Amino acid sequence: MWSRFTSHLYVRIWLAVVATVVVLAFLVGAAWQLSTDPPQLPIREVLVHNAAGEVIGRAQTRADRKRGDDLEFDVATRDGQTLNLQLPRPKRPPGSSWTRPPFGFGWMLGVVALAVALGAYPIIRRLTQRLEGLQRGVERWGSGDLSARVAVQGSDEVAFLAERFNHAAERIETLMESQKALLASHKSLLANASHELRSPLARIRMGLELMGGGAGSTQRAEISHSISELDQLIDEILLASRLDTKQADAEPFELLDLTGLAAEECARVQAELGTAAQTESLTLQGSARLLRRLIRNLLENARRYSTGAVSLELGQTGAGPQRRAVIRVNDHGPGVPPDQRERIFEPFYRLPGASEREGGVGLGLALVKSITERHGGSVRCEARPGGGASFVVELPMPVAT
Repeated sequence: MWSRFTSHLYVRIWLAVVATVVVLAFLVGAAWQLSTDPPQLPIREVLVHNAAGEVIGRAQTRADRKRGDDLEFDVATRDGQTLNLQLPRPKRPPGSSWTRPPFGFGWMLGVVALAVALGAYPIIRRLTQRLEGLQRGVERWGSGDLSARVAVQGSDEVAFLAERFNHAAERIETLMESQKALLASHKSLLANASHELRSPLARIRMGLELMGGGAGSTQRAEISHSISELDQLIDEILLASRLDTKQADAEPFELLDLTGLAAEECARVQAELGTAAQTESLTLQGSARLLRRLIRNLLENARRYSTGAVSLELGQTGAGPQRRAVIRVNDHGPGVPPDQRERIFEPFYRLPGASEREGGVGLGLALVKSITERHGGSVRCEARPGGGASFVVELPMPVAT
């Protein structure tokens, strides 16, 4: 409790001020006590007058008088008599001078400390409230709210810091908006260019179909294969653009059979399909067109880099609202290094050394990630026991009623 209370800056400053004043008052009081209590008491003198006002005797206190002793004088008169005069000390109230009210030093110290505490608190609190406002603004800005600003009050160092923070935040917000606008412009240009390529590709394909066979059949097959790859690339670019611009939100989500969908795609590329022990097919809410593309991209990616059989396994995990369908695609390829397992889902990113391989431009896995996130799921790449890679997609399943 105490550590939580003293963790605030204004509390620490306030306590430091109060402690400083207390120590200073203590030192001043100690110095005052020493200055008013000299080690040797002063010599006192007494004069005795007669009725006529004449001095008939005088005496002084002893030099070895101790503190607390009564004043005692031995007065020798002019007629030869010796008078002993004693002046008892007055009775003091009980207790030490440090605690004796109302002017004891301890009481004065407490009053001074209370006055300083009451006077310093609002001043220190006002200063630290501005620092806390700056802290809240920085936390909001750091959490992603680039429009966060802090109030500038006064003309001291705190106000200067707040002003510089606002200036830096405004510049960064402007730069981010410019970058977003530039990226959107590039995506729009890429999507429009890809869409415009559809027409010449269709004419080339039609002309290729009208060509005869014979000696040029090998070249025609190669041209047809290149056209198919280019057409697939255009299709992926357009789909990625639609996903980025949220146009895919218009895709109808319906209850679909994931097992049947996976079986169709596995049969298309001759991949093995395995399912966990269960009595019913996996069903979930989603877009059949997008999920078909997700499974197709995973299988084609595995087929492209695998030297052996490709398999797809279906299963589920969790229970109740946490139920998730699991799609796992396994290959026997070279695998993915641990430091690259996140980057391979970036658009147009390819593993080092993969540029010479046939097919693939780095969009397939990026589309897998976009489609998975659109369905509220997650995707990851894992090392496969025995070599190769496993791509695991988890998608939420509807709660059984």
